[in-house]
Amino acid sequence: MEKKILLTGDRPTGPLHLGHYFGSLMNRKAMQDDYESYIMVADVQALTDNFNQPEKVRESVLEVAMDNIASGIDPKKSTLFIQSQIPQIAELTVFFSNLVTVNSLKRNPTVKAEIAEKRDIFGRDGESVTYGFLGYPVSQAADITIVRADIVPVGEDQLPMIEQTREIIERFHRIYETEIFPLPQAKLSSSPRILGLDGGAKMSKSLNNAIYLKDSPEETTEKLKAAKTDSGSTITFDPKTRPEISNLVTIYSLIHDQKPADAARELAGMTYSGFKAKLATDLNRYLAPVRAKRSELESKAHYVKEILEMGRIRTLEKAEETMKLVRAAMKINY
Repeated sequence: MEKKILLTGDRPTGPLHLGHYFGSLMNRKAMQDDYESYIMVADVQALTDNFNQPEKVRESVLEVAMDNIASGIDPKKSTLFIQSQIPQIAELTVFFSNLVTVNSLKRNPTVKAEIAEKRDIFGRDGESVTYGFLGYPVSQAADITIVRADIVPVGEDQLPMIEQTREIIERFHRIYETEIFPLPQAKLSSSPRILGLDGGAKMSKSLNNAIYLKDSPEETTEKLKAAKTDSGSTITFDPKTRPEISNLVTIYSLIHDQKPADAARELAGMTYSGFKAKLATDLNRYLAPVRAKRSELESKAHYVKEILEMGRIRTLEKAEETMKLVRAAMKINY
């Protein structure tokens, strides 16, 4: 039997952090044996809200690729590619854009939340939102369907994007009387979400509240030392009433493969400072192999670029195969 196809990716707006590692990178590594995996460095998507910072996006492409490889993504099993190097994605995005109303994009919960989050770019009421940003769910649908993906690992906040993709596919099939694309299924991570070290809703590159995979042990220790906790004095796990200390317990539980409640009981007698010091030591030990591999990759940029070039060639072949089917269905295969 042919393997089912998986598509996932990262926006290159900086190096990847602990939230990415536990939320997606570990899952990708585990799934690459069972799926034909495509991992996209989503530079076009990153430009929807970083269009005025192209250098930031360009410089982050290799960072994201190195973080993936250092975390265990095997180029022999997974295809790692750069979104902008697959022009068929842009072509398919244009065709899909005819099948989506502006109102449905405005109602998309993920789009609404991200516009509100980016008030500094798009204004308080989203009055300055760009066509590109409003339409990025259409581009995401093209990302997924260009390789005819069956499975898309996502966070819960991205579920509306998968639903919009399924709606586009169903409308395409109905209008053009074809069955080209599988209806993709979302694959949710089983790992709990890691909050930002400032107590924010999530670790974020833009909020500078994250521990990066590339951080040195010293940087990691300093960040954890300064991590927000609360005015309590005992270590417990209660995300609703004590989110900050519970977040640190969650990180501890993940690196020790424990349930958070069990980890909290184990740590109950420690002071906050003692716990933070232990967490830093244990986390640095846990990440040491990833960091060693990443350091090696930094000195072999040519090797990383070769992997991306191989990925470009493989993905182009798959993408053109898809577009031949699309053009035929749309009667534009002149």
